[in-house]
Amino acid sequence: MATSQSAQQIIGEAPVFLEMLEHVSRAAPLDKPVLVVGERGTGKELIASRLHFLSERWEQRIVKVNCAALTESILESELFGHEAGAFTGAARTHVGHFERADGGTLVLDELATISLRMQEKILRVIEYGELQRVGGSETIRVDVRIVGSTNSDLPALSAEGRFRDDLLDRLAFDVITVPPLRERLEDVLPLSYAFAINMVSELKRAYFPGFSPRASSALLRHDWPGNVRELKNSIERSVYRSADPERPISKIAFDPFDSPFKLESRNNQRPSAQMPVPRAPLLPTDLKQRLRDTERDFVNAALEKSRYNQRIAADLLGLSYHQLRGKMRKHDISGRPPLRNS
Repeated sequence: MATSQSAQQIIGEAPVFLEMLEHVSRAAPLDKPVLVVGERGTGKELIASRLHFLSERWEQRIVKVNCAALTESILESELFGHEAGAFTGAARTHVGHFERADGGTLVLDELATISLRMQEKILRVIEYGELQRVGGSETIRVDVRIVGSTNSDLPALSAEGRFRDDLLDRLAFDVITVPPLRERLEDVLPLSYAFAINMVSELKRAYFPGFSPRASSALLRHDWPGNVRELKNSIERSVYRSADPERPISKIAFDPFDSPFKLESRNNQRPSAQMPVPRAPLLPTDLKQRLRDTERDFVNAALEKSRYNQRIAADLLGLSYHQLRGKMRKHDISGRPPLRNS
């Protein structure tokens, strides 16, 4: 049956994100396996749910399994079920996830962690729609759509012999790649506001006063290696730590371990012979020209990172839109991407 996960909101307006959602909409109605791949924290679970709820199976059950959290023997029992007496402690028959998802969707998260033996058993279910419970002899037919998700390079694992070629071929009827947050700069602030408003509601505060320009700029400049999950944690942490709930958030708590008394490993406490020695600037030099060149390079870098969205580029530089426009005129920067030779 549909769960509350169907109501989870997907926020994004960046072109690469909208293109990915269009890909999901095209793949959802097909009764074929799909792989959802992407870096950690990008929201692969939400995309897997969207594939289910946009399909004709949406009224049936969606079952999600974190394959990395289970040992091989437990995963086998959880996926295929077991008969009473199949092993020590199996006091009663257990219905596995394939049977529970019959007519619906089974999401295999952390797919790359599954052993080769288990991969072979999963392949048989995909190819023939049949399985046997652990310790059983009866063949059980199931109608399940498989959605796999991973942050691993499955073709590379296949080339190394760590993932079955035939299973990869069957699962990869289509592959949906969720873009990382650093490629979705247009979505950073809308997501931040959504997470902040939810946290304000959880704290039972009257309203969210917003982010200061400095905080907004910091959010856009961060690379977000943990993607949307890291952004959510940072925003919620920043909101609850704010001393005055009526003033805009002025500092983003990116690192929960950040402290003047932060613990460091012993390796980090000893000076390393490999540490680079700062070089003194080359003199004499034309300081005014060097500063102009540096300013121009920063403006061009911000425009390129923001895909020439000038308002986002201004935020990346901690400038107002009009200040950025002034510097673009000063350095004769067009603000349009360079033409590429075909």
